[in-house]
Amino acid sequence: MATNKKQVLASTTMAQAGWDFIAKRDDVEARPYKAGTPTPDFHAMLRELDGIALGGPSPFGAAELAAAPRLKVVTRLGVGYDAVDVPALTARRIPLMVVGTANSVSVAEQTFYLMMTVAKRGRRLHELVVTGRWGDKAADRPAEFFAKTLLIVGFGRIGTRVAKRGLGMEMSVLVYDPYVAADTIRAAGCEPVADLDAALPRADFITIHCPKNRETVGMFGAARLARLKPSAYLVNAARGGLVEEAALYQALRSGKLAGAGLDVFEQEPTPTDNPLLTLPNLVASPHMAAGTVESAERAAVAAMRNILSVLDGSPIRENVVNPEVFNS
Repeated sequence: MATNKKQVLASTTMAQAGWDFIAKRDDVEARPYKAGTPTPDFHAMLRELDGIALGGPSPFGAAELAAAPRLKVVTRLGVGYDAVDVPALTARRIPLMVVGTANSVSVAEQTFYLMMTVAKRGRRLHELVVTGRWGDKAADRPAEFFAKTLLIVGFGRIGTRVAKRGLGMEMSVLVYDPYVAADTIRAAGCEPVADLDAALPRADFITIHCPKNRETVGMFGAARLARLKPSAYLVNAARGGLVEEAALYQALRSGKLAGAGLDVFEQEPTPTDNPLLTLPNLVASPHMAAGTVESAERAAVAAMRNILSVLDGSPIRENVVNPEVFNS
């Protein structure tokens, strides 16, 4: 490739706003790649690459780094990065970046959509209208949010927005996040809880907003689900694997949990014969919580800004996952 322009790859899933933004730079050439399992063609594209915006299920690790000797920056088109080998990037002093608050509004709204759809019996009530069975409407009444207790697990960009929406619906909001100061949580109008297990029996609704790592994988298994009220609802719009699906199925099927909303699954796409999908008290979406039109546009522009900030020598440090790469 005979060119003096800096070379950038971006997933074909990136919204047009990102392509329009990067096109304003005459010194940068941006090309698309199809997200997915790395292939020899993809590795060949990395050879003269300066920056990449990863979208969708795009693993990026030692093999990709070996194929990209010029690489200076990797950014996600979102905030999750469990498919990226962060230590390998750090060893090469390459920053991994995320898009900050670009999708936090969308995920917070989807969290409430899942909560409301399952608690308000959205699927069932729609079916009653479609089939003309209005007389059955009192058999399984919806639940209210007013004066209920919402427990938020993870108080970052998304959890803080979920809290605002919960408070706006006149809920009491508990927050479990060992990495956020109790005074910060209180200042947001919420009650900090130091012991997750002790807080679970108090909650009517539980929403999860944690990264996926060794601390959080399987954090909601059979033991913790058993601590919840039978009338409680659980929503996971963070990452698959934080909730053990087999345990969740048993809790929902046995009536030990009123309902659940999942935007993420242990395996994605989840198999169509996943037993959870047979349950009337489960509402699901296909890992689309961050996928609104507006969010996709914000994330695309944020990802391109991330790349340009590093190539221009002024990295947006608040978006960097591994800031130690800048240590001298």
